[in-house]
Amino acid sequence: MRYRVRWVLIFWMFIISAIAYLDRVNVSIAVSAIQKEFGFTDLQFGPVFSAFVIGYALFQAPGGWLADRFGPRKVLTFGVLWWGVFTTITALVPAGIAGALGLMIAVRFVLGVGEAVVYPSSNRLVATWIPSHERGVANGLIFAGVGFGAGVTPPIITYVLIHYGWRWSFFVCAILGTLAGIVWWILARDDPKEHPSVTPEERELIARGLPQSAAIKGGQRVPWSAIFGSKDVLAIGASYFTYGYVAYIFFTWFFKYLNDVRGLDLKSSAAYAMLPFLAMATCSPLGGWISDRLTKQYGRRIGRCGIAVVGIALAGVFIALATQVESARLASLVLAGGAGALYLSQSSFWAVTADIAGPSAGSVSGLMNMGGQIGGAVTASLTPWIAQQFGWTASFLTAAALCILGSVTWLVVNPDAQLARDRTSVTA
Repeated sequence: MRYRVRWVLIFWMFIISAIAYLDRVNVSIAVSAIQKEFGFTDLQFGPVFSAFVIGYALFQAPGGWLADRFGPRKVLTFGVLWWGVFTTITALVPAGIAGALGLMIAVRFVLGVGEAVVYPSSNRLVATWIPSHERGVANGLIFAGVGFGAGVTPPIITYVLIHYGWRWSFFVCAILGTLAGIVWWILARDDPKEHPSVTPEERELIARGLPQSAAIKGGQRVPWSAIFGSKDVLAIGASYFTYGYVAYIFFTWFFKYLNDVRGLDLKSSAAYAMLPFLAMATCSPLGGWISDRLTKQYGRRIGRCGIAVVGIALAGVFIALATQVESARLASLVLAGGAGALYLSQSSFWAVTADIAGPSAGSVSGLMNMGGQIGGAVTASLTPWIAQQFGWTASFLTAAALCILGSVTWLVVNPDAQLARDRTSVTA
């Protein structure tokens, strides 16, 4: 452990990532029970899904700035405790209260604000702790937590929902999040030099592997004008919009789609709803490993951009094919293939933003992730509208078309670019 502290921190980021998605996906599993108790329709409940994602999206860049300014240890600990509070409040909304829908929308929005610090903070941690040649695997492991958390959510939430009611499923998530935040505070430090368990050998290995952008003396930040003026940042953000649109179909409407549209019962829906998330958990570190290997052999253009182009395009192919499959179970498998292919590209987004931004990795990746979450907010409300107007096949074909667009966008990204630093500004 003393020689691998960086991987202990990455493992705990995997745990926090899993709990973050447990907190956000639980509502998509409990949606039918909530709708029954409150009398909400699908179109009414769409804004509840969207509210979380809007809050999450709007505070990505501010969350990244906070991580750059105050460090991922403090910011992430505060954020995780915040989730616990507002996840609990979600469960405490009484069914008979006037304006219950508006209150639930507001609570989910504020929960999204708290969760916004997670991945910008993790990318700031990666920029300081992880050598460049290990960043594909590191980010792949962190985002494997997304698939793992979302994958275990259906059986866990379904069990608690059936035996104790939907409110207790939220209480369980809140308790797990609070415990994870306490452990993070104990384990983490913002810099390898500050951690008592880091050996000189590991500290030297990390320092040697950091890109020049992260090793600038004083840690000069990138001015916002340079961030918004970068075609690479804007292209990655645009691609992440399409990525988020597609991913959030699985996080919001997929369980209900299997249950109501494909006709699977609650237990079967819970089982098959796990498949895309297990594919995500498997393919995220696999994509990171492939990306690191290709980067080492052929450079970042092939290793980072190439895996993104192929993975996102392949996701579009799988999703389009699934619309032509009659069997609900086979369609679930094909859609799981699409989710897995999508997550082959996940580490590329975060590795490239960490490499080109260095000390401003939190801010830049936060801006990128804002694009992804805006895509998620759009799909949360637009997907059921398209389904109502044109059928569910049209909803999934829309997602497939966006995959192709997101894949092509990566062709203009230069992964070796360096964002200009503001020499008069230093991080704390």
